[in-house]
Amino acid sequence: MLVLFETPAGYALFRMADESKLADADDIHRHFATPDAANKTVKLKAFSKFENTADALAAVTALVEGKLSKGLKSFLTTELSEKDMKEKFAVGDSKLGNAIAKKFNITVVADQGTQELMRGIRSQLSSLLSGIQESDMNAMILGLSHSLSRYKLKFSPDKVDTMIVQAIHLLDDLDKEVNTYAMRVKEWYGWHFPEMTKIIVDNVAYAKIIKAMGTRTNAANADLSGILPEELEAELKDAAEISMGTEISEEDIENITHLADQIISISEYRAQLYSYLKHRMAAIAPNLTCLVGELVGARLIAHSGSLLNLSKQPASTIQILGAEKALFRALKAKHDTPKYGLIYHASIVGQAGPKIKGKMARVVATKAALAIRVDALGEGESIDPETGAPTVGVALRAKAEDRLRQLEGHARVSVNAGAPAFAGKAKQARKFEFNAASSYNTANDAVPAQVDASSSRKRKAPEENGHANGDREEEEAPKKKKEKKEK
Repeated sequence: MLVLFETPAGYALFRMADESKLADADDIHRHFATPDAANKTVKLKAFSKFENTADALAAVTALVEGKLSKGLKSFLTTELSEKDMKEKFAVGDSKLGNAIAKKFNITVVADQGTQELMRGIRSQLSSLLSGIQESDMNAMILGLSHSLSRYKLKFSPDKVDTMIVQAIHLLDDLDKEVNTYAMRVKEWYGWHFPEMTKIIVDNVAYAKIIKAMGTRTNAANADLSGILPEELEAELKDAAEISMGTEISEEDIENITHLADQIISISEYRAQLYSYLKHRMAAIAPNLTCLVGELVGARLIAHSGSLLNLSKQPASTIQILGAEKALFRALKAKHDTPKYGLIYHASIVGQAGPKIKGKMARVVATKAALAIRVDALGEGESIDPETGAPTVGVALRAKAEDRLRQLEGHARVSVNAGAPAFAGKAKQARKFEFNAASSYNTANDAVPAQVDASSSRKRKAPEENGHANGDREEEEAPKKKKEKKEK
């Protein structure tokens, strides 16, 4: 029986003299208890060494996939004779055994006994292979295992989405710290110069002014042109002359300046971190970034844990990602479920009107699901080699913007009360207004001149009665309407 054994150094072909030892799989380990016993059980027939790490990686990759590599094919073709073809051939992988049996028309064995045989050969490999030290073999095993892991994961330093998760969390923490420090420094310095809080709104500019000016008495001589425009600088200096704040000591202004330095340094690091996150998102998820932006895309990835986990989510889940509490609260109370979560902060959703934000969130979530899958599972085919722009993301954003324009046009038509499709609804929704009956104008009556007085009186009486009855009917009509409305 011939035995094929794969090592990090190359392919080894052993010959086993006594096949009956494989009958009892539990006793095979006894034949490999010592190096001498192992050499009596199997003997090396041929060995094919890998030329470099690339060849070893290609061979191991083919073995993992159960395929017959070119190197193994040429090795078996050279070493197997017609006599060897009639013997049994033991391999560790059944898929590889099927490929070998199909190619060389040989009887392949891959059962539990074969697995125990491979385990025994592996335990005494250094004694069975002459010329290879155990330390060198261990180094080959370590290097090949790392190469195989990188190949399986398709590892690339630019494709590590863990950096995005950590960066967006740190960015949020820095925003909270800056806001906390800015609130503290405004309350602290506000006792000395309270008018400055209303004039200067930006936190970083407020801290820089404190550092450049110190106390408000130095405002007239301080040069703030590099921080503020001329109008604000003049307004600030005028307010410093008539300020109603209290006086503070040099020790107080020193501690306030230290706090202002912290705000400035954190803000600068925050800008640097945002630039890093922007470039990392452009490398890992360019199509998602083009569609929803860096911050929203990074928050979606961080909320899911990784880009691969996010790519497995349907569009309906991506739409409400980040609004889980509101979703379960609505389901528990049997209210309307939320229409959007983190995707609400996307620029396209923000451009939509209040009535169509839900529809736009659904459209953007659908496009984002496609963009995420291209970024996570694609091999870079979506990047234009000339411009470097994500073609899929640009196309999806164009479709989303087109849909936004359509929805805005539909909304304008629906608001128009003169549209025929909505005329009936507008008429039904119109509030009931009571219109009083118009009074009868007697000046419109004309009496013929050549008519007998008696006949004119007879004619006039029924006419007056008729007009009176008409007036009564007109007055009673709105009363009946009121009664019906009250009922």
